Amino acid sequence: MKLLRRSMLLGAMATLALAGVAQAQTYPSKPIRIVLPYGAGGPADVMVRAISRSLGDSWGQPFIVDNKPGANEIIAADLVAKSPGDGYTFLVASDGAYSLNQHLYPKIPYDPAKDFVPVAKLAIGNLMLVTRPDIPAKNVKEFIDYAKRNPGKLNYGSIGAGGVNHLASAWFNSINGLQMEHVAFKSLPAAVQELMAGRIDAMFAVTGGVAPFLEAGKIKALAVSGRNRQPAAPNVPTFAEVGYPTFDASFYFGVVAPKGTPADITSRFARDMSKIINTDEFKSKYLQPLGFEAVGDTPEQFAAFLKVDRELGAQKVKVSGARLE
Repeated sequence: MKLLRRSMLLGAMATLALAGVAQAQTYPSKPIRIVLPYGAGGPADVMVRAISRSLGDSWGQPFIVDNKPGANEIIAADLVAKSPGDGYTFLVASDGAYSLNQHLYPKIPYDPAKDFVPVAKLAIGNLMLVTRPDIPAKNVKEFIDYAKRNPGKLNYGSIGAGGVNHLASAWFNSINGLQMEHVAFKSLPAAVQELMAGRIDAMFAVTGGVAPFLEAGKIKALAVSGRNRQPAAPNVPTFAEVGYPTFDASFYFGVVAPKGTPADITSRFARDMSKIINTDEFKSKYLQPLGFEAVGDTPEQFAAFLKVDRELGAQKVKVSGARLE
């Protein structure tokens, strides 16, 4: 009897093991959902759909992009946090979802450190320090000196409190001892329009959103974040080039999955996605015109980055005074 029970137990264990192997060999066996916290048609949506098409071709299953905008990326993040960790749901979002919201809001319905497993950093978006065209400064140092001579008299624009360009400006204010005032707008075009009209003095903006106005002399660019100059604005130096190597004014798009998602799946996703986004064709079509840089790191690298970024995010939110409800 004991031998029979032991034989039955071993048989059951073998069956489960074989089922697990079979499941791993057949993954994916159904469509995979990519949740995106932005509306259809925007730069991130276009970029993610291009990645999804390529992944679908190589994985043999369609990748469905599910747009869930709203609440500063919280709606999409909460949806993915509460999804099964079976490898069929992923979230592509910016640092708002992963690093900033926990500091901006008194409470959010998910824990960015515990409810997700990192997959990869997709791309970095670099912000450019631009000013009204008649500002009496030819470079970053001259602008800082000018702002110091006029405490409380200059202002900077942003696309809402707590956004990446607001936090970049507030951080720039803080580390350089400036007293520029914050003016929030509903959109980047609205802020740029006021900048060109001279009604605001400066702002940090995505390269793709301001590059068309630089050559026409409608705004002035002093420096851009990132390791290299941006193809969309090749004449604008980096902060490192002009003597500020540690200043970072960037944001990122990253991929995470619900906790419990198998490591072999997240590693495969990261590896295959990196191959796509680091091709010259993808970079020139979807990244460089916007001032984005391809990354495509590993789950372990992204996890290490997030740990540091969350700590820095807490500092930036604190100095900005931003608080959202």
